[in-house]
Amino acid sequence: MAEGGAPKLDEQKKEIFDLIKTPLRKGDTWYLVDSKWFKQWKKYVGYDSWDMYNVGQETAFPGPVDNSQLLKLMDEGSVLKENLIDDLDYVLVPTSAWEKLILWYGIMEGQEPIARKVVEHGMFVKHCKVEVYLMELKLCKNSNPTDCVSKQFSKADTIETIESVMRDAFNISDKTEIRIWNKYMSNTYEQLAKKDNTVQDAGLYQGQVLVVEQKNDDGSWPRQTTNSYSSSSTSSTSRSTGSSSRSSGYGSSYSSSYSSSSYDYGGSRGSAKPGLCGLSNLGNTCFMNSALQCMSNVPPLTRYFVVNSHEQELNENNPLGMKGEIARAYAELIKQMWCGRYSYTVPRNFKMQVGRFAPQFSGYQQQDSQELLGFLLDGLHEDLNRIKKKPYIELKEGDGRPDHEVSKEAWDNHLQRNNSIIVDFFHGLFKSTLDCPTCHKRSVTFDPFCFLTLPLPIIDKERILEVFVVRMDPTFKPIQMKVTVPKMGVVLDLCKAVHTITNINEDMMVVTDVYNHRFHKVFGMDVRLETILDRDDIFVYEVPVNTPDHPETLILPIYLRERGGTYYSSGGTTLFGQPMLIPVNRNDTTYDDLYNIIMHKMSRYVRQPLNDDWYLKNGKEDDEENKDEHQENGEMDSTSDSEDVIENEEQQETKESERNGVVDEDNKSNKTKQRKRLFSMVQVNSYGSSDISKIKDDAKPIKFTNRTYIALDWVAEAKRQFYLSEEAEAFEKHESVKNTVRKKPVIKLDDCIKLFLTKEQLGKDDLWYCPECKEHRQAYKKFDLWKLPKILVINLKRFSYNRYWRDKLDAHVVYPVENFNIKEYVLNEDGGPFVYDLLGVVNHYGGLGGGHYTAYAKNIEDQQWYNFDDSSVSAVDKDSVISKAGYVLFYMRKDPDDARHRRVSASLASPEEDDDIPDTSTNDDQAEEEEEDMETDPS
Repeated sequence: MAEGGAPKLDEQKKEIFDLIKTPLRKGDTWYLVDSKWFKQWKKYVGYDSWDMYNVGQETAFPGPVDNSQLLKLMDEGSVLKENLIDDLDYVLVPTSAWEKLILWYGIMEGQEPIARKVVEHGMFVKHCKVEVYLMELKLCKNSNPTDCVSKQFSKADTIETIESVMRDAFNISDKTEIRIWNKYMSNTYEQLAKKDNTVQDAGLYQGQVLVVEQKNDDGSWPRQTTNSYSSSSTSSTSRSTGSSSRSSGYGSSYSSSYSSSSYDYGGSRGSAKPGLCGLSNLGNTCFMNSALQCMSNVPPLTRYFVVNSHEQELNENNPLGMKGEIARAYAELIKQMWCGRYSYTVPRNFKMQVGRFAPQFSGYQQQDSQELLGFLLDGLHEDLNRIKKKPYIELKEGDGRPDHEVSKEAWDNHLQRNNSIIVDFFHGLFKSTLDCPTCHKRSVTFDPFCFLTLPLPIIDKERILEVFVVRMDPTFKPIQMKVTVPKMGVVLDLCKAVHTITNINEDMMVVTDVYNHRFHKVFGMDVRLETILDRDDIFVYEVPVNTPDHPETLILPIYLRERGGTYYSSGGTTLFGQPMLIPVNRNDTTYDDLYNIIMHKMSRYVRQPLNDDWYLKNGKEDDEENKDEHQENGEMDSTSDSEDVIENEEQQETKESERNGVVDEDNKSNKTKQRKRLFSMVQVNSYGSSDISKIKDDAKPIKFTNRTYIALDWVAEAKRQFYLSEEAEAFEKHESVKNTVRKKPVIKLDDCIKLFLTKEQLGKDDLWYCPECKEHRQAYKKFDLWKLPKILVINLKRFSYNRYWRDKLDAHVVYPVENFNIKEYVLNEDGGPFVYDLLGVVNHYGGLGGGHYTAYAKNIEDQQWYNFDDSSVSAVDKDSVISKAGYVLFYMRKDPDDARHRRVSASLASPEEDDDIPDTSTNDDQAEEEEEDMETDPS
């Protein structure tokens, strides 16, 4: 703790509690604190009223702030680990709170604070957020574009800041005139001319390549070509292609009539088929690209936009809409994808428009494709809502009326407030029934839906945990193994699984979470396995007893520390190795007994000295250095390392013996040999970061408590000579580690629908207010399908979250590609037809917090299936469409009049024949002008 001490614990608690509630303000600095350290501090000060057991206890003292688990070591230093999660891995505290914590507790030596700025997201909807992850940009010179230098920037940094960094990185004089170019692909550039624009304003993304161009001595620019052009929407943005030939792979730029338009196209003119247009990844935007490809291949919706039907239905004054901007941006993108001239496009403008109204999508972090779809469908609906002024409508329950009457009333009410192209094709109707378990009151309502979110049957109710088992027998190496446990089980289930492999009785195990060479948690047998994360290092120790109340045997936690450390250090000590749990006699263990027990426990990887040469040559010198160091630091107190110096102990005890008149030469010789120990022992707190008291070597029994932790302080030379690090870290691999490939369960889509329609009781946190009982009840709830939409979007609920645990269900769901008859699941028999064909699939590969999205979609032009992987488009066979990566499914109903299915591109030329679309078609002249605009050659 810092000099001068700290306030009382209740004062610390109050000060930090108040400061953490500080609102986020643009430009403020906040700091990351490891959540495990912060939780330990909360225990120490009694932050939570329900956790007052360890308040003020030395064993709960957290020690200096330790952020090591948030960092990974790189050649250039420590960097923040990827995919860390707020509250789970770290907590954010404002500058004032950070300064107080550092004043009171300090920070681990060698660590730097992790400071981050508060930035503002969105243009219309302002949203402040701590920018935990900085954006890495790749900088290069125009003369050498392959030699990139990576630098990190905040979204709040300006282009001027980037320019300054690039001048320093490439030794460019301030007198030299330069231009900065945003490089999208091998031959597509955008000039960053507005120096006061921020990184966020410019739409830069993670991994973006920026090129600096220096002006030639003759006043010309190296990148000047005859085929450079400017976007019509902003004078500050200019684009350049590296070749003046139209066959270079970039045809034209289509500029919209509204601001911030910016698209690039690939493929020579006429080389691509309509709809087979890839979408470039702007940096973790595969989630968006996959959703857009599926939406693009919904024929009636795409025809609606390519013939400009949306322009007559724009609702710019809808307070729930986006002023028509989302609809315009989507329409422009769809027209480029279906014009049949380009093999890919850069959907930058659409991405920017989405970020303006939905700040959660404004950055370039991976997002959920289904959430983007939800926003897009809702945004398009409100931008194109034909209802200009929504009337107030009071919702009514069934009250025993026939379902047909109540459902018609509900749907009519819905259409009075919501009437758009999205409602026409994507909205359906649920029947929702609630039954009171007490008075049996039944509530029936009919509710519209746009997505059908289906749960997956939990066939796989188990998870695999990796653990290390430490046997009592010191000759055994720890065993790494993987055990199968119930997902919703408890620690006892984990012990039973370990027992099946090791035959160790469950009541002879202690399960721990080892973190930074110390015990972070010791789990009780009834602790839920949800609290154990896959990234935790779980060690299971074999012990003779696993209860703290045993009258004779105590299980003693032991830490290893090295004197003179500089990292994870306290008072010049460094934690190392794996901690131990050692059984000792609670009432009759002396210092000498404990030393011998520990040495026996470590006998596999600690060599016994043959003589005292190591001590005589090096030990004294090390001890004297430690002694001098602590004297200089002003830390000479009752628990300082100077008391542990073996020579001082010998001198003190020898003097005491002489004063008592007892001088036994033989005994003196034996004790001297015993005193040449490899380490001394100190009682410490539970983190091993603070000494509590020195253990005296006086041949008397040591007084232990259930909270006693012991640290073994090694002198550096003893550790170097006798501690075999490689052997200490060695472990055996059980065959379960090698053979953990489990056959994933296969689920039918019908199984998911049946589970969705199953009656279930509400949880205790989701009570229903019964109008008859006048009380909140755990009612029984049941969904039924009543009216299905033309386009049925099914979201498979693969991701599950709770307070402690996140998981992705990667079970293989088999779904029909053609003639999917859903009639048996629809309550309304008159709501047909019920047969659907698959249109598209959003795929998700990988785990939580990352992974990759692709899409399968069926092209209406040639009836062929294609794989859309960002800018890449390739044909696939029908059977490939069914994969375990399927996440969002798009189905289209087979209506009797669907024989009129025709090419979407034909709609550009003959919109008046399109009877799929409401009567909002444009005239031929307008369509022809649009086509001419799209074909304009920028050169």
